[in-house]
Amino acid sequence: MRFIKTISVLSLFLVFFYLTAAAQDVPVLNKIMTKTAKLYNDMPIERVYLHFDKPYYALGDTIWFKAYLTMDEHQPSPISKIIYIDVLTAKDSLVQSLKIPVKNSVSWADIALSQFTFKKGNYRVVAYTNWMNNFGSEYFFNKSITIGDAINNNLSTQISLKRSVANKFSKITAGIYYKDDEGKPYSDKRVSWTVEKDYDEIIKGKGVTDKNGFIDISFTNTKNIGLDSAALITVIDRGERKQGTSKFSLKSVAQPNDLQFFPEGGQLISGIPSKIAFKALKPDGLGIDVKGTVTDNTNKVVAEFTSSHLGMGFFQLTPEEGRTYTAKVSFADGTTATPDMPKVLADATTVNIDNTNPDTLKIKLLSDPAFVKENEGKTFFILAKSSGAIAFAAQTKLQNQVYTASVPKSKFPTGIVQVTLFSDDGEPLSERIAYVMHSDQLNLSIASDHPSYTTRQKVKLNITAKNSDKPVEGNFSVTVIDDAKVPFDENSETTILSYLLLTADISGYIEKPNYYFNHPDAKKLADLDILLQTQGYRRFSYDGIMNDKYPPISFLPEQGITLTGTLRASNGMAIGNGNVSLKIKDKNLSANAVTDADGHFRFPNLVFSDSTQVFLSARNNPRASDLVLNVDGDPYQKIALNPAAPDEIMNIDSTLSPYLKNSKVQANNSHVLKEVVIKDTRIKKLVNHKDYSNLSSLSSEPDHLVTPNMLQGCSNLLDCLKVFATGMIYENDNFYVMRDYNAGKRVPAQVFVKGMPVDVNYLSNMTADGIESVEVFLKDELGLVNSAYSTNGAIVVNMKKAPEGQKITLAQLRDLIPPKNELTITPKGYVIKRSFYLPRYSGPRELQPNQTDTRTTIYWNPNIITDPTGAASFEFFNADGKGTYRAIIEGMDKDGNIGRQLFRYTVK
Repeated sequence: MRFIKTISVLSLFLVFFYLTAAAQDVPVLNKIMTKTAKLYNDMPIERVYLHFDKPYYALGDTIWFKAYLTMDEHQPSPISKIIYIDVLTAKDSLVQSLKIPVKNSVSWADIALSQFTFKKGNYRVVAYTNWMNNFGSEYFFNKSITIGDAINNNLSTQISLKRSVANKFSKITAGIYYKDDEGKPYSDKRVSWTVEKDYDEIIKGKGVTDKNGFIDISFTNTKNIGLDSAALITVIDRGERKQGTSKFSLKSVAQPNDLQFFPEGGQLISGIPSKIAFKALKPDGLGIDVKGTVTDNTNKVVAEFTSSHLGMGFFQLTPEEGRTYTAKVSFADGTTATPDMPKVLADATTVNIDNTNPDTLKIKLLSDPAFVKENEGKTFFILAKSSGAIAFAAQTKLQNQVYTASVPKSKFPTGIVQVTLFSDDGEPLSERIAYVMHSDQLNLSIASDHPSYTTRQKVKLNITAKNSDKPVEGNFSVTVIDDAKVPFDENSETTILSYLLLTADISGYIEKPNYYFNHPDAKKLADLDILLQTQGYRRFSYDGIMNDKYPPISFLPEQGITLTGTLRASNGMAIGNGNVSLKIKDKNLSANAVTDADGHFRFPNLVFSDSTQVFLSARNNPRASDLVLNVDGDPYQKIALNPAAPDEIMNIDSTLSPYLKNSKVQANNSHVLKEVVIKDTRIKKLVNHKDYSNLSSLSSEPDHLVTPNMLQGCSNLLDCLKVFATGMIYENDNFYVMRDYNAGKRVPAQVFVKGMPVDVNYLSNMTADGIESVEVFLKDELGLVNSAYSTNGAIVVNMKKAPEGQKITLAQLRDLIPPKNELTITPKGYVIKRSFYLPRYSGPRELQPNQTDTRTTIYWNPNIITDPTGAASFEFFNADGKGTYRAIIEGMDKDGNIGRQLFRYTVK
């Protein structure tokens, strides 16, 4: 049962607040609290958190993960029973989509990283429920995942980019090291390079690497072209007629560094001491150290500042009326800037928070004399919310410039507290967010049965889970990885604590989120307070609540898979009270539905796996031969820009070097040469667009060609082409030529299948079977195809020719033209779960397999359940890697208490 932590209006706001508000003022506060409570009750916010087995991967790996679905103060959510998992490229093209069932607010699955579907690069995983769509995609779980390539990668690069200014133009310098897959430099090799934006060449050049395989490339952006979407493309001649192409984004040097100032409470008021936080960012969104001074219009230095963590820090300033202020700063990369200072206001008020005391939150209401004079005797309110619920409320009549109150932190749960100041008519005037950290997470411990181990030795780990020293039953996931093969900065990890207690409630990107939870101390808590002063709060604003502007409920919670559609007559008329039957042979399931007055039918709460065939029929109706069945497709899912984009890795080869070296050994150990039988040396003519008269005016060669090998294993052609249709972008259910789309020309491309124009959604019903090729045309030089179909660009799907001269029976002909009152479809079902492979070793070492055990994920178990005593245990065998192994357990109990623990042991 849900409950509200709403505290009634306090009779005393400690001894400092003058509470003599008239009775008529109380309804205003009650109104705020009532509307907030209504939102909290009627629209609970779900959160999805994914626990991965490791932070990055290589082609051929499998991503193992567990999903935790929570609501409010992290209680297990009973609202949704389906979680969607999308894997997108760095350019937000969908690569793979999973649908996983939820039971007891958890689920788990895996993603196989086939080299035919994925390639080296940065991806992101997005997780959400249908209900979460009501609040916007910014509430979705997002995590950047880097995938390296140890199978096809014969060229390793490491680049450093620098931006400077020369004669008012930006100068870009790139230093690149080239090495082979053994780490040897490509010395004295020719390199040609170009800078491209939306496939247009901006500048090009040539050079030669030195003895260390290094080359220095620089150019001046004399045309002031925006480089956010530009790339540096290099081609190195590796010798023996072999070349290597590399592509580097220039986004990290596209703009100068940025510095912003954030006065506490949102306003800088004359005569009022203010804590001003600042944040310095590079163009890639990561922090950069900075130092500087603030001077007034008399050239007097009134403040000096230096960043304390990731480009963030603060300084104190009491602005004076009539004075203007200027900042002069120097960044760690040597560049300088004079960023704007916030405007100094008069006749204003603000709220400040002192969060240094471990037991109390000190709240200050500060006003300048003009504001006090104008509003003397008026009532003001302060509300503090946590996890969407009101935890503290107070009111006072304004009499003085300063009011102070100390609120016990025990009133708030662990997490973000939103403190808002309201006027007497309910208008929010100032806001500040702070973090309250209690030691109330689950106490998880891991103990091993031996102090250290040898390779391939059996390991037993015992887990205990407690809450306030009382054992708890909980649901947990455990991963054990080889630290030497998978090195990673613990501060950069996304954990169940850092996500559910911080990141999920903050808008914008947070760099190194686990820093604030990894053995927190006074400095880290102070850095966290500065962070929150520079970030926005993700929850709803009071402006919308007070005006009854609640988010519309357009997406309902899902308790299972639902298939919907329409039954119509051949003339288009909706058929009401019609019978539609459903059969799933694999599940031995059958069901019936009756259409409503508009011909709509609905089969709710179905359970079937992906790639399952579902048969629908409307034959059990009068005049059935005149009926047409249509099934609704999955709605287009809008995904926001990647908020975790700064986590993307530019130098994948060097950053993942230890991991990729091990992956290469794995690939070599598992590589099997397939027998090749040459049956015919005659050249076979392949089907292409020239075989269709309406497309013959297109260029003889496409701009890009998608081959059957690239589509191997593709079960949804539309999803696959979102990745492989190079030069195209998929938006709003259409493909567009990317360069034209970015320039503002939003004319969709036309899709052709066997020479016939089709709707884009037609591709979602196609697999890779029978496809000869897919030709992508980014331009129509003669303009005949674009003119005929009022489109821009073309995607041509060529199908293999059927054997000629083959006779078919009448029954086979009928199968080729199925009746319109029957449908066999393959809707998106639940992903089929696989088990994590666990080798077992026994007997003397010389009798064990000779193949080296190179596992990086030693153990993965997404379903660890502690018993009533809070205990659980599991066993596994070590790999052949020596050094330190790291075990991580995460999870929650039935009351929403969350926990995480890390344990290391040694393998000799």
